Amino acid sequence: MGWLYFGAGYMNVQSRAIFFCMTVAEVRSRYIEFFAKRGHAVIPSAPIVPENDPTTLFTSSGMQPLVPYLLGQPHPEGNRLVDSQLSVRTGDIEEVGDNRHLTFFEMLGNWSLGDYFKQEQLPWIFEFLTSKEEGLGFDPAKLYVTVFDGDASVGVDLDTEAVDLWKGIFRGKNIEADLVRLGTEEMGYEKGMQGGRIFSYGDKNWWSRAGAPAKMPAGEIGGPDSEMFYDFGTPHDQKWGAHCHPNCDCGRFVEIGNSVFMQFMKNADGTFSELPKKNVDFGGGLERLTATTLETSDLYQTDVFDAARVIVEQHSGHSYSEDNLAKSFRIILDHVRAATFMIASGVRPGNSEQSYILRRLIRRAIREIDRLGIKESLLPEIAITYVSVYAEKYPFVSGARVKIVEELTKEEEQFRKTLAHGMHELEKMGTDVDAFMLFTTYGFPVELTEEIAKERGITLDMEDVQKKMEAHQALSRAGAAQKFAGGLADHAEQTVRYHTTHHILLKALQMVLGPDVHQRGSNITSERLRIDFSFGRKMTSEEIANVERIVNEKIAEALPVVRTTLPKEEAEKLGAEHEFGATYPDMVSVYSVGPLDNAFSIEFCGGPHVSNTSELIGTFKISKEEASSSGVRRIKAVLE
Repeated sequence: MGWLYFGAGYMNVQSRAIFFCMTVAEVRSRYIEFFAKRGHAVIPSAPIVPENDPTTLFTSSGMQPLVPYLLGQPHPEGNRLVDSQLSVRTGDIEEVGDNRHLTFFEMLGNWSLGDYFKQEQLPWIFEFLTSKEEGLGFDPAKLYVTVFDGDASVGVDLDTEAVDLWKGIFRGKNIEADLVRLGTEEMGYEKGMQGGRIFSYGDKNWWSRAGAPAKMPAGEIGGPDSEMFYDFGTPHDQKWGAHCHPNCDCGRFVEIGNSVFMQFMKNADGTFSELPKKNVDFGGGLERLTATTLETSDLYQTDVFDAARVIVEQHSGHSYSEDNLAKSFRIILDHVRAATFMIASGVRPGNSEQSYILRRLIRRAIREIDRLGIKESLLPEIAITYVSVYAEKYPFVSGARVKIVEELTKEEEQFRKTLAHGMHELEKMGTDVDAFMLFTTYGFPVELTEEIAKERGITLDMEDVQKKMEAHQALSRAGAAQKFAGGLADHAEQTVRYHTTHHILLKALQMVLGPDVHQRGSNITSERLRIDFSFGRKMTSEEIANVERIVNEKIAEALPVVRTTLPKEEAEKLGAEHEFGATYPDMVSVYSVGPLDNAFSIEFCGGPHVSNTSELIGTFKISKEEASSSGVRRIKAVLE
């Protein structure tokens, strides 16, 4: 790239332009400090594996852990918050390989819970993006914004407040900011830029959990958002449409942040009323912002990938700059980083839920390593680079270094055996290759079967394979939906009972099996509870009986279940159980079964729970005890 350090920034030797190139850690630090100076409490990232939320496998945004507070629950740290949230989006797995998709990333966020609103948020985020002293030093002339165009069918108008604010903000930089009303992305390709700086879209600039305004049920809250884009100035590729506009996928514009304004509630008659307390939720991808300081849209050019990229180059004898190999490099770099954080968070490779996602990521990385001609084991060496990069900010990752290396080594050895078995079966098939059977029976990747068949001059009916795969996935999804029906997220009465019983069960397991037993996962529905816990062998029938006895005794004792908010250090001194690998704010919520000063169990938890164990109607019974993964057992139990 040819960067030369020059004062507070760097000079591109080819273009002689000054950019404020930064590392991921520097961008994160600047963002946190910027909003901390403006009265925001710094809160830690929530775990990437949500506790007691069967509706999602991973934390996928900064908003997700804060939904209860956005809906009105007071936050112990106050009404102004800032954080960098570790996130995993499994829907992007197939997209990884281009220059801007990641499965694992950090999302920078600042939040106002009924405090400030658009008048403060938009000038602040613009200042952060453009300030050379406190922010990222972006050229304001390269920033474009979008706003909500309105929806006449539900009586919500164009967000003129945001439009006027943006006009004033750009005017302060001597930049004219005309509004272009596009409405839809399709109209964007038809109308083009038209010299505008502010662009309005419909549903694309509206946030609610239900989606577009017309789809929102009565009682749902939502509101307009305003996205910020950086213009890299690259020529428009007309394969994406006749004209370019901010939401075009040609690569010229890249979204670098989005301010969501939770402003409205939908009424029973379909109209909208303004909320008395409005919230602000900003989200900006950390890696994307960092890449933009390098004047590139390639997220894999950021410093967190540097050491890993060099290792792949050294072992393969190829360069990341080789266009035909960049996709393989990116998949390896992304998937191993995501796997590193998942393992550090307690996930182990397996065949269901989070475990399956982890296994899939590892196996895709191995396949791309093979494509680059690398024969030796490489995943642990790459993972260690990430352990080092994130050691200071996320010490739980470095604390899991041994387990990360162990799990990656074991999974790589196992998958290479899978590849060997699949190849053996494929050879026996001759020209009658069944890609679907190889995948469902041996875990042999369909894309690998297709590639080998092509090399041998065998034509596969990939449409038929795809139909079978979709039918297979639909059955899996249906099974998962049925399995998770009545999950904790719905706060059903019986689900809440099982949640409280879960606390008592964990303490009983520690009493019977030893203090080293800790929770490694959970899933609670209205039909049963499930806990994964650290323990190296099958429980005996006597141990199971003792655990059941203790739980039923505590139910019979009619103990109060008490929520207490207190400093984290005090909770830790009390021995409060907390989630593996998680970090917590200075003030925490704990639930005790029994009074806090004489409790049977104490756990960091946000609820909900019953108020007394006498409400746990029925006899506690362990219905199943089995292995979950290496060193982890699983119990399913009911109140009969």
